[in-house]
Amino acid sequence: MLSIISFVGFTALVAIIAWYATRKTDETSAEGFYLAGRSLGAITIAGSLLLTNLSAEQIVGLNGAAFKEGLMVMAWETLAAVAIIFGAIFLLPKYMRSGITTIPEFIETRFDKQTKALLSLLFLAAYAIVLLPTILYSGSLAFSTMFDLPQVLNIAEWKVIWLCVWSIGIIGVIYAIYGGLKAVAVSDLINAIGLLIGGLLIPIFGLSLVGDGSISEGLSILWNDNPDKFEMQGAVDSSIPFGTLFTGMMLAQIYYWGTNQSILQRVFAAKSLKEGQKGMLLAALVKFIIPIVVVVPGILAWHIFGENLGNPDEAYPALVKKVLPNAFVGFFAAVLFGAVLSSFNSLLNSSATLFGFDLYKMYFNKNASEKQTVKAGKRFGLIVAAVSMLIAPFIVYAPDGLFSYIQQSLGSLSVPILAVVLVGVFTKKVPALGAKIVLIAGVALYLISLIIIEPYFRDAAVSEAIANGINDPDQLSTIKAEAYPHYLHVMGFLFVFNILVMLITSKLKPKTDTYTPIITDAVDVKPWKYTIICGIIISILVIGTYIIF
Repeated sequence: MLSIISFVGFTALVAIIAWYATRKTDETSAEGFYLAGRSLGAITIAGSLLLTNLSAEQIVGLNGAAFKEGLMVMAWETLAAVAIIFGAIFLLPKYMRSGITTIPEFIETRFDKQTKALLSLLFLAAYAIVLLPTILYSGSLAFSTMFDLPQVLNIAEWKVIWLCVWSIGIIGVIYAIYGGLKAVAVSDLINAIGLLIGGLLIPIFGLSLVGDGSISEGLSILWNDNPDKFEMQGAVDSSIPFGTLFTGMMLAQIYYWGTNQSILQRVFAAKSLKEGQKGMLLAALVKFIIPIVVVVPGILAWHIFGENLGNPDEAYPALVKKVLPNAFVGFFAAVLFGAVLSSFNSLLNSSATLFGFDLYKMYFNKNASEKQTVKAGKRFGLIVAAVSMLIAPFIVYAPDGLFSYIQQSLGSLSVPILAVVLVGVFTKKVPALGAKIVLIAGVALYLISLIIIEPYFRDAAVSEAIANGINDPDQLSTIKAEAYPHYLHVMGFLFVFNILVMLITSKLKPKTDTYTPIITDAVDVKPWKYTIICGIIISILVIGTYIIF
């Protein structure tokens, strides 16, 4: 009963504070609804960035990956810090000088309206088909496991997942569509603090359990009993072979933190470039220590449950249920609920932004007022939410686990989008034709590689090995991995290919008018003088991690 009271109480408290903080923001204007009136400071931006990223699919998925493979999966977190620094130093100043609201809006000024519309469609496809459903599914799986809902409600787990997905989805729709960005950002800050506190309690209580009351003893036991789980360099047949850190892994990170609309919308809402850069660097520093929350619990779960846990994605919620005292369960459930809503809200708000600004005014109502544009965006957000809620429960059938499904699916979009944005930022003569070719062909080539070519070569290699009398599982795993490049390497190859296509297009059919960046006075674009120094320090910390382990 205490856990239920604390869950309801903390959730209500966040909602009341968010309402109070946003009561004077004009949500009917585009800048008020989408950019929080350009009023966010560094700490609020950092909190919003972290919680937008650190939702249930991240916590559940990465801890599930750590349960299987150990510390090496923390590369998804530590390398994110480097990507955030890259964005803060090289990309954010160019974005904010243009006073843009969305990345596709920047693409329109650099290329043309058709390229912008194509980019917006790719973003919306990623949100509706991949990101929103995985957020809803992982949150539902966490609540179902933590509170043993199938037994409590006396219904099948499949039905519980459906019930949780639609409950979270409906609440998220009300929060995001009818609250605007500032309500999302304010609740993000509160929940980010709660999530860090609650997330740190899990490994503390877990280590205490393993060490029979001693955290240091628990850490020693965990380290000594599971040495293979503390290897940072992934083998060729792992989910992150070491070489991929320098190819597709880094590209995926720069795409997410440097071109992803749901992330950058927080930074675009900054009071100034200085506040935006400080917010991003603070987020980068916290990302460096986040593995304590999203990786260590997975290793603890392996030590405690071992092979007894059938689904690795259940590792984190099962550990929470095992180690947390009842008094903390409701609080942490409320924080996790806030994290799920945060990512869901953020993507839904971004979907409304993209549709309203980039598609509605271009193809449906060219003379639409701001109120009409915001209203259309909200309506479209309802459609996206409904689609994602219908898809979410079926992710239970993803063959390689939740986190791998997310990364492989997004690879089809991240590489061509990143290539187009970077070429748009750093060149002036590449024409819109080159960007359009890449956005279409880049997606198609990746999907052909992932769905057709890769399975063919891997299956053929394994069949040949078995025919030659090789039956050792480890040998077969290595042979299968070496038969075709890892999907992160494929992303690296395609990125170079996409860049070359655009550069060749600029030689064959150069842009007739040289692109001149637009300079705006909508926001103070004076950079923070310590950005580069702080970026170098954080990067050294990341490199040090790999040297130590």
